[in-house]
Amino acid sequence: MTSNVTRRRLLLGAAAGSVGAAVGAAASSTAALAQDGDTGDIVDLARHYDFYGSGEQAGIRTPPQRHLLFMTFDLTTSGKSELQVLLARWSGAIAQAMQGQPIGQIEPTRPSAVGFDTGEALDLAPASLTVTVGLGPRLFTESFGLDAHRPPLLRELASLPSDALRPNLCGGDLSLQACADDPQVAYHAIRDLARIARDTGAAKTRWTVMGFGRASAGKGQATPRNLMGFKDGTRNIREDADFDRFVWASGGPAWQQRGTYQVVRKIRMHIENWDTNRVSHQNAVFGRHKMSGAPLGGSDELDPPDFALRNGGELAIPATAHIRLAAHENNNGVRILRRGYNYTDGIDDVGQLDAGLLFISYQNDPAHFETLQARLGAADALNEYIAHIGSAIFFIPPAPREGSYIAEALFL
Repeated sequence: MTSNVTRRRLLLGAAAGSVGAAVGAAASSTAALAQDGDTGDIVDLARHYDFYGSGEQAGIRTPPQRHLLFMTFDLTTSGKSELQVLLARWSGAIAQAMQGQPIGQIEPTRPSAVGFDTGEALDLAPASLTVTVGLGPRLFTESFGLDAHRPPLLRELASLPSDALRPNLCGGDLSLQACADDPQVAYHAIRDLARIARDTGAAKTRWTVMGFGRASAGKGQATPRNLMGFKDGTRNIREDADFDRFVWASGGPAWQQRGTYQVVRKIRMHIENWDTNRVSHQNAVFGRHKMSGAPLGGSDELDPPDFALRNGGELAIPATAHIRLAAHENNNGVRILRRGYNYTDGIDDVGQLDAGLLFISYQNDPAHFETLQARLGAADALNEYIAHIGSAIFFIPPAPREGSYIAEALFL
């Protein structure tokens, strides 16, 4: 095998885990390390993160895992106490799941009893699971007595020129973002949390997306590709100083510190139309070379785009190129953290591939997303090949301290 051929190594090991005294059983898990010799990306299925802490929730700054299950919920109660119980039960369950442990009994001793944990992740390692909880705008209304606690910038998003929104893919009072390097681990977390919501009578599922093949890069990660074949997230936020400047909320009460605003957009790609285009046109749409990821006029993916460069009198990066319109240099320095995933919903009713990008961004002001998307929606050459069909916004409170639960300060 020559040096210019990608080499993969799969290292298998064993990791033991225990389920804790509450469930009175033991489980084993398998840790696997998969390393791509060219990119340096590593998957360690034994890695786990903590839900509790003194800063931001996991799943935002955390290096993006390879699989996602995102779900929104509508509250089915107007009682503040039911919401409080749900958030408390969710917190305890998430903390267990993120450690690779069941969230309760799987096989009760009483024949008539129902298992609390559904069991499909029992023999699996934690796989870097993170579950991030979001609070929607409707929570902070008089109906729930929480209007005085509304995060200052939480509101419904403005209408944008790219909108082709479907009501059944929009909104929600609560969001759960489960990311893991094993899709079954992410699925198990959301399945059991949705079950808790149903059992408490506090909330019901609204819409959901299962994502794969992360479409954004974190610090130390190689840039992945979206379903159009282009590298996605080359210029993503990675440094602590930029998180402090652009992502984490500041000011306001203590319970909002190290929080952030989550914007979610389901973007369908018109795959068949895109696939029939010549690659030179695709490059012009994005403003990058498809294989290398280099900006047009550059030679390396990480070369800063030269927006003034001309070839034969024409802009090397066209005026309608995606990277030109999205660049912070051309938007008064505005930046957002991208944390998207590819998705597929199979085939639609006319036999077309139903697939695209679940775009998730984090920013300390939702207006920053609106600023960028308004510009993209008005002039981006990519608009011919995509449609924004889903949309939601949530405030992501900081992580609860151990012994507490998410957003506890709302109920004190």
